[in-house]
Amino acid sequence: MADGAFFMGHDPMTNNHKSRTALVHGGTRRSQYGEVSEALFLTQGFVYETAEAAEARFVKAGDDEFIYARYGNPTVRMFEDRISGYLGYEDGFACASGMAAVNGALMALLKAGDHVVASRALFGSCLYVLEDILARFGVEITLVDGTDNAAWDMAIRDETRLVFLESISNPTLEVIDLRHVCQTAHAKGALVLVDDAMATPVFSYAQECGADIAIISTTKHVDGQGRMLGGIICGSKALIRGPIETYVKHTGGAMNPFTAWSHLKSLETLELRVRAQASAAFKVAEALSGHPKLASVRYPTHSSHPQSSLALSQAESGGTVLTFDVVGGRTPCFAMMNALKVATISNNFADSKSIATHPATTTHQRLPQSQKDLLGISDGLVRFSVGLEEVDDIIADLLGALDVC
Repeated sequence: MADGAFFMGHDPMTNNHKSRTALVHGGTRRSQYGEVSEALFLTQGFVYETAEAAEARFVKAGDDEFIYARYGNPTVRMFEDRISGYLGYEDGFACASGMAAVNGALMALLKAGDHVVASRALFGSCLYVLEDILARFGVEITLVDGTDNAAWDMAIRDETRLVFLESISNPTLEVIDLRHVCQTAHAKGALVLVDDAMATPVFSYAQECGADIAIISTTKHVDGQGRMLGGIICGSKALIRGPIETYVKHTGGAMNPFTAWSHLKSLETLELRVRAQASAAFKVAEALSGHPKLASVRYPTHSSHPQSSLALSQAESGGTVLTFDVVGGRTPCFAMMNALKVATISNNFADSKSIATHPATTTHQRLPQSQKDLLGISDGLVRFSVGLEEVDDIIADLLGALDVC
């Protein structure tokens, strides 16, 4: 290799490596300088040695050949390879945000006249894309009770193109029988897209249950520290490097290289952080369960959750978020939130800091009251994201705040 030549070499990673090892090394590409930390390529375009080389790359770019940052970037590609491999998929396309990933996947795979079946318990922005945007362009949308297997069976038809759901719903933490939905959808020839934000990348079971595409808001657990917006669409190489890449690269939803570099660094500690947060979340649910000022406490794998058996059959943990419903509604609920000293009030989740959110007036405020009532988003509902603080401090903070309301 001549002096100054550029070489992109892959670290050898095989299926024999454990998941935490893959999160540190998977997808790594090194330049001729042999850097230990992944290189950050802040460039919009790329240089070709000849006009003929440029022509050839535009006809068909290889795995380590790049054209324009909107199409792909070496740093972004490292992140795509690492996280998609970790989730068990062939490939991934990184996007500017979680919603850019949701929108990109849906728009890339649907056209006028297609039929979509989706769980009605979806994040507000997902419902907007389905009911306001896709419906406007002639896509038929059917919403069902995601916890009712018979409802899926009835709604998914021979002409259904796609099924969309959250494996664990935001914010009410409904758990869907993903194996059943995938079997029903595939029997009719439909693709299954899963928004896996609440399940977390660490405890994701989308690929294992047969989902064709898993969408992760990397803003959440991957970044996990309140810094970067990001998203990833993971699936087969045919879907990712076919219609999805084509749509996203032409509409400008690609991830920024600096975000990808920051995410690569975050992946190195992802399992350590998320497993600690999930363990703490279960302990918080245990401490709050049966509290006289709470009408209910929900954590997917806790016995108080009505679908805990299903949750445990699909994953070893219920994630990093729990919900509870304060008796008396908005006024005592707000008093409790305002009394928190360790946890912060915000609208994000999966941060290293514990966060309390009032969905009815923030993340899901645009939903009509009738739909909030149907989903169980009451005025007393709090979505509580457990951070990395000492769990005893988190519990004491919540119990002390409940004494105030």
